[in-house]
Amino acid sequence: MFGVNDSLTTIGFLVNEEEHINFDIFFDMSIALGVQQKDTKIFSFTDIKTKTPTLIQNKIFSNHFNWRGEINNNNALDFLNTQLDVLVSYYDTKNNYLNLMTSKSKAKFKVGFNGVDNRLFDLIINVDPQKNLDVKSELLKYFKVLNKIN
Repeated sequence: MFGVNDSLTTIGFLVNEEEHINFDIFFDMSIALGVQQKDTKIFSFTDIKTKTPTLIQNKIFSNHFNWRGEINNNNALDFLNTQLDVLVSYYDTKNNYLNLMTSKSKAKFKVGFNGVDNRLFDLIINVDPQKNLDVKSELLKYFKVLNKIN
C-alpha cells in the first residue's frame, strides 16, 4: 500500500485491448486524479496477434507467455518493474495473462474490478469498466478517502 503520507503521483493502467481501444480515457482519468500525463503508463493485452504491423510498444500478446508463466516481452517487463503508486487492472473478465501481469507488478497499490480475482487487489471497485465516468468517480472517491488526492 502507499506509505502513510504518500500522495498519488504515478499511475498505470493494464488494459484488455479487446474491451478498450480508446486510451485517451485513461489519460483523462489520471489528470482528474491529479497525475500528470507523463506519469501515466498504459499497457495493453490482446489475445491474438494480427498480421498488421503496429508501432505501439506498450502491448503484449498471449504468445509472449510461456507455459511456466514467464513473460518474453521486454516492454512488458519494464512496465511490471516500474514502481507505480497505483496500478489499475482495467478488465472485468477472468484472464490468466492479465492476472499474471497484475500479480507480477511492482505497483504499491492495485485496483481491480469485481469478478476477477480478489486476491490480486488492494481495492476492488464494483462498477462496469465500460462506464468510464463511473470508474473515474469511484477512483476519485476512494483516493480522497485514503488521502491520496485532494
